[in-house]
Amino acid sequence: MKKQVKFPNALRTATLSAGLFLSASAFAQQVVVKGNVVDETGEPVIGASVKVVGGTLGTVTDIDGNFTLNADKKSTIEVTYIGYEPVKMQAGQNLTIHLKNSSSTLNEVVVIGYGAVKKSDLTGSVTALKPDSKNKGLVVNAQDMLSGKVAGVNVTSNSGEPGVGTQIRIRGGSSLNASNDPLIVIDGVPMDNNKVGVTMGNSASNLLSTINPQDIESFNVLKDASATAIYGSRGSNGVIIITTKKGHKGQKPEISYSGSVSLSMKKKTQEVMDGNQYRAYIKSLFNENDDAVKALGTANTDWQDLIYRKAVSHDHNVTVSGSVKDYLPYRVSLGYTGQQGILKNSDYNRYTASVNLNPSLLNNHLNLNLNAKGMFSKAKKAETAAIGNAVSFDPTQSPYAFTSQHDLAMLGSNAQKTLQNFGGYFNWLTDASGLGDPSWPYTRFKDAPANPLALLELGNKQEKVRSFIGSADIDYKVHGFEDLRLHATLGLEVAKGTEDESQPTSYASTLYYGGITDNENFKRNELLSLYAQYYKDFSKNHHFDIMGGYEYQHFFFRYNNSWMQYYPQTHPQLAGKEFKNTKEVDKYENYLVSFFGRANYTLMNRYFFTATVRDDGSSRFKDHWGLFPSFAFAWNMKDENNIKDINWLSELKFRAGYGVTGQQEGISNYIWFKQYKKGQNFGQYPVIGDGSIYTPLYYNDKLKWETTTTYNLGLDFGICKRLTGSIDWYVRKTDDLINDAPVTALAGSADKGLQNIGSLKNTGVELSLNYVAVNTKDWYWTMNYNFTYNRNRITDLNGVSDNGDPVMAGDNIDSSNKVLAYQTGYAANSFYVYQQVYDKNGKPLEGVVVDRNGDGVISEADRYLYKSVMAPVTMGFSTRVEWKNFDLGFSLRASLGNYVYNNFEQGQRLKTTSAVWCQSSYLANRSVSSLGWLSDSNTSKLSDYFVQNASFLKMDNITLGYSFDRLFKSGSWKGISGRVYASCSNVFTITKYSGIDPEVYSGIDKDVYPRPITFQFGLNLNF
Repeated sequence: MKKQVKFPNALRTATLSAGLFLSASAFAQQVVVKGNVVDETGEPVIGASVKVVGGTLGTVTDIDGNFTLNADKKSTIEVTYIGYEPVKMQAGQNLTIHLKNSSSTLNEVVVIGYGAVKKSDLTGSVTALKPDSKNKGLVVNAQDMLSGKVAGVNVTSNSGEPGVGTQIRIRGGSSLNASNDPLIVIDGVPMDNNKVGVTMGNSASNLLSTINPQDIESFNVLKDASATAIYGSRGSNGVIIITTKKGHKGQKPEISYSGSVSLSMKKKTQEVMDGNQYRAYIKSLFNENDDAVKALGTANTDWQDLIYRKAVSHDHNVTVSGSVKDYLPYRVSLGYTGQQGILKNSDYNRYTASVNLNPSLLNNHLNLNLNAKGMFSKAKKAETAAIGNAVSFDPTQSPYAFTSQHDLAMLGSNAQKTLQNFGGYFNWLTDASGLGDPSWPYTRFKDAPANPLALLELGNKQEKVRSFIGSADIDYKVHGFEDLRLHATLGLEVAKGTEDESQPTSYASTLYYGGITDNENFKRNELLSLYAQYYKDFSKNHHFDIMGGYEYQHFFFRYNNSWMQYYPQTHPQLAGKEFKNTKEVDKYENYLVSFFGRANYTLMNRYFFTATVRDDGSSRFKDHWGLFPSFAFAWNMKDENNIKDINWLSELKFRAGYGVTGQQEGISNYIWFKQYKKGQNFGQYPVIGDGSIYTPLYYNDKLKWETTTTYNLGLDFGICKRLTGSIDWYVRKTDDLINDAPVTALAGSADKGLQNIGSLKNTGVELSLNYVAVNTKDWYWTMNYNFTYNRNRITDLNGVSDNGDPVMAGDNIDSSNKVLAYQTGYAANSFYVYQQVYDKNGKPLEGVVVDRNGDGVISEADRYLYKSVMAPVTMGFSTRVEWKNFDLGFSLRASLGNYVYNNFEQGQRLKTTSAVWCQSSYLANRSVSSLGWLSDSNTSKLSDYFVQNASFLKMDNITLGYSFDRLFKSGSWKGISGRVYASCSNVFTITKYSGIDPEVYSGIDKDVYPRPITFQFGLNLNF
């Protein structure tokens, strides 16, 4: 039996009073601690642990990185999150806490091929990039987040056209004729590099346009072969792994919105003569009664000003994320991008939707990750020939009328009828009696440039793309044997692209007949990937894991293109009848079956060994199978006894890697067996069957993969926990280049075909630095810098040309000439030109070039290889400063040593009478700084004078923002948090290049859609 202890009433009263006093004192000393936790990029850290040091109170941050916690006024709170250094701070209100990547534990998880690994355990050259939400400028497609941010990765948009495709190169190109594009992997699904776009350089030619940038969580760029060899025959050009955002377990429902509106305008135009200057110039060359003078109009038209506009664009994204209890996190997003182009009649509209579910079942033993992403885009494609035409078109002509003596005399009473036939636009005239239609006495002179405004305003080309990417990851940790994981990925990529255009009879390129375009491309990419992974720690000093798997991928592509023209209703005999009907229909497919494996061994958490192998079987080669191994080693030097006591050295790790990768993209699917092409109806021999003639196509049953062997040495370091960085040296040699070379007889009807001939080599150095200069309560300042040097050389081309001459490549500069070439001992895409001679004042002498072979005759043999399109040195720098709720950031990008052939200046070099009064039929404008040459010979056109240094420094963007929290807070509702910002993109360019823009991906500056300067205002809201 328990005894009850009794206290006297006085003692009870005293005890109760003391308790109330102590409680009141404690309550008076407590404060409500409120704060926001962000990482080094300014992104909120979700789920970070916040607790009172030495106490039991704690909480976690929400989707905005915010937290609220009751704590003693003088207590210390600690914020921790995996992969980041813990931060301790005295309790207070409105705290902003910046977490830094941990350079000591390096627990950040990096996604690699078929799995993930702690950053500290990496042995290959892999860069993990989390997009900076506060310093990004205008972002339309995913590649905009990569530009200038990763050492060894060069991102160049094809032009300033809305939604345009982009060229991405990792550590230089590894091929001359096959693809140099990296493999893109989105949520575990390797993408098909086939484009469904019909128009060259368009939005559908950009694989990354299929995904909304707002949905991207991280990029992981695999650069060396020890990292990419796990992808075997597709890893030669590097791999970009994109992981999209997910919901978080236990997360309360959250709604967020991000939107922006922007204004874009042209920065610069070509300097050509205005109407008055050109009139005076023509009159100085010709007599008053010459046809050239009579052809002058009465207007003063700035054609470049007419074709451009100020473009207004906007972007909107809504996201709902949360978790159904603790087992079904979810995230759903919708996005819309409406981008106007600065060239009239060009725009790009994209609609995106994504759903992610990542439930955990069976006590977290079974984890699912389900992704579905859909995209629909509609692009209005302006005729970019209008850009070049606006430069060369006669500025004395009116856009909408015939005003010259020459035209009015020719047309007589037919002036209004002809103007109506031309859609109300001026064009250069020629006789049209051959049409046999009295209502069309005159038509456009086809060799003359078309009215640029008419090209834009009468065109109605539209391109539509629909795409879907779905994936299901199933990861099972075996019950009772948790060291073993079984993983399966099912993936599907489907895309369809259409191009529709109905050209009126007034459209310049199809005048009189008009034209109907109906093109369609379709692709399907199916994936099944299975692997098992076993982890085992034999003791604290020995860790071992091994992975082995199987993968099946099926690629299908078809196209159905048609082009039709009809006689107009005005034709007296053939009205409405078919004039031309061209159809192209085909389909093809290929398969890739693979077995792969990876083994990792860690000794004393200090020495790391990795080996991978992939055996690929491709239907594109007769000898289907190719083996691609890799080996890598890393040494965590910081943990050595004589180094770990160096306090200022926070990280030091050495890496070495070797691997072999392959290349099978960009070649025919059926080149290894005999094929025949059926001739047209006009090519028949009526003896056998229906009389059709079948022509044998080129085949090569010995064609195989290009193989790239890579050696890589790297050093990762950290100093004073503020400066972290890495430096890599690499050598990449590609053998068995797939080249178009002369073939022997009986190899089909072709005299040239794809063969494995030649090799090339890339050698380079990469440096990445990340520095946190200031990290205090109110101030935060971070800087990032990267440097890349890459030396590209062709080491063997023996047999690619008949006589060993350079192999011409790239785009034409006119109807017949090329200036880019390949040759042993030189960089790919070097310029093949004549060496210009200059006078004592540095002025080029017309037609005077160096006789380089000394035979006394200037000929093709005197051309030489000079400079290259590719920049040997590229750099990127970005910085962001935060003070309380304000942030200011900018990004710079530099390219040194890249050269461009200035085809505009070449095309404007002549000032002869025949160059301005062309074919005695039309007038062509001239540049105000034309060389004034008289010769149109190749020694004049192909001079190295036009190969110009296009090195540049660009400010890609500058952004000023203000973040706010708990706006309109009421009761238990936390209110609205978010950020408002203003940004400018393509701010300035410092260069010696005389053209519009030194960044020309093809190396030939001709009719390039200019990149605009863009001013943007944006708003992010979290509810």
